[in-house]
Amino acid sequence: MSECEGNCNSCASSGNCSEEEKMGKEKLKNRLNNIKNKVMVMSGKGGVGKSSVSANLATSLAAQGLKVGLLDIDFHGPSIPRMFSVQHKRAEGTSDQNILPIESNGVKLMSVGFLVPDDRAAVVWRGPMKMGVLEQLLKDVEWGELDYLIIDFPPGTGDEALSACQLIDDAQGAIIVTTPQEVSLSDCRRSINFCHKLNLPVLGVIENMSGFVCPECGTRTDIFSTGGGKKMADTEKVPFLGEVPLDPAVMLACERGESYIQAHPDSVTAGVFRTIVERLEN
Repeated sequence: MSECEGNCNSCASSGNCSEEEKMGKEKLKNRLNNIKNKVMVMSGKGGVGKSSVSANLATSLAAQGLKVGLLDIDFHGPSIPRMFSVQHKRAEGTSDQNILPIESNGVKLMSVGFLVPDDRAAVVWRGPMKMGVLEQLLKDVEWGELDYLIIDFPPGTGDEALSACQLIDDAQGAIIVTTPQEVSLSDCRRSINFCHKLNLPVLGVIENMSGFVCPECGTRTDIFSTGGGKKMADTEKVPFLGEVPLDPAVMLACERGESYIQAHPDSVTAGVFRTIVERLEN
């Protein structure tokens, strides 16, 4: 087989790469080589707060003085632009046909939400189109040198997830986000299995919406079940990173496009995210 190892969409059948494709692969390699840690945030289930976890992880890392990027590859439901209050901005190109990321709260951001005409536009793309845009977001965005690139995945284990894992073959690993309920846990087990099949390390499980923290007194109440994420991590023999409580201030910060970590540095939830970051770095 040729140098491309049959990974190009256009040469999967012939085993031959064009010069343009070879140049694209080299550009992608060079771009990713400037990023020390690539961390994928996944969930087998939608609605578990994966994007809010990604956003708060990114801002927690940036608060430590690290250079951080956040790539949103949920093409059909890009949430990151709104969570950073930059949903009305559009990405600009450079003279050499690269793309400049949008910066907010100390984080470099890129999302398909910055490429469509407005924040109400629906993305109606078939698989090959999405795969081409995904590769473009990785190789053409001027990320510069980063300590961390957090990649916010769409729910499930479909085309986008598989293609991203194949394109970023040196990722540090994946974080699996779940809620405590079994309906979420069962889908997240599939995400762990997905990682095992691709030889992608599982950095750990985060249980989101784990209990409710009263905004007045800080008391935690387990409205729903709790502890399911820890039990799943133990059963699957992967690390458990922490329980993020259901905190109204997090939801308000996401709605307003504010950095929760900066606005509430002494809160229980901010402390949880700092602990998760420490566990990641160790």
